[in-house]
Amino acid sequence: MDLFTQFHAPSSAPLAERLRPTHMQSFLGQEHILAKYSSILKQFQEGHWISLILWGPPGCGKTSFVKALSPYFSKAEYVEENAIDLGTKRLKEIGESARYNKVSQNKPTVLFIDEIHRLNRGQQDVLLPFVERGDLVLMGATTENPSYELNSSLISRCRVLVLQPLDKASLKTLLHRGCEGLELKCEDLFPPE
Repeated sequence: MDLFTQFHAPSSAPLAERLRPTHMQSFLGQEHILAKYSSILKQFQEGHWISLILWGPPGCGKTSFVKALSPYFSKAEYVEENAIDLGTKRLKEIGESARYNKVSQNKPTVLFIDEIHRLNRGQQDVLLPFVERGDLVLMGATTENPSYELNSSLISRCRVLVLQPLDKASLKTLLHRGCEGLELKCEDLFPPE
């Protein structure tokens, strides 16, 4: 099953995975990004994708943001990796496949790397030419300041979006969605204020 298949995660999946948004309309929090960078979202809607580095604390919605963009990637090859599991060989394979898809099929490739700050300098150097040439669109999520952890040449080819911890209203909405997902009545657990 891929990212674009419309499904509900099985009940055995963690609640956070079951509640993850599948489109931007269900994405919570980060209003400052959605307002300030509405032009970026418009570019994605029009198929003009740019590489992004999402920086913020754990649980603020970095991965969810990328997954909420997924409807815009329906005509692309989508590859999702965790930096911990990536090696130089795998990065080269992804980059060369993206280049082939672009040249031979005019099909873009979107590469999402979670924990991108864990890539070493050599791995980042392997990734750089593929991003520079536009062979792939890079989406990276990090809890660490990208200025300290990522190659400045790689950062210069990406837009860095800073995500904030979720506000009280967003957390309350998530809590209610969680209760619904667990088939509980939130009102019994958390009466309205």
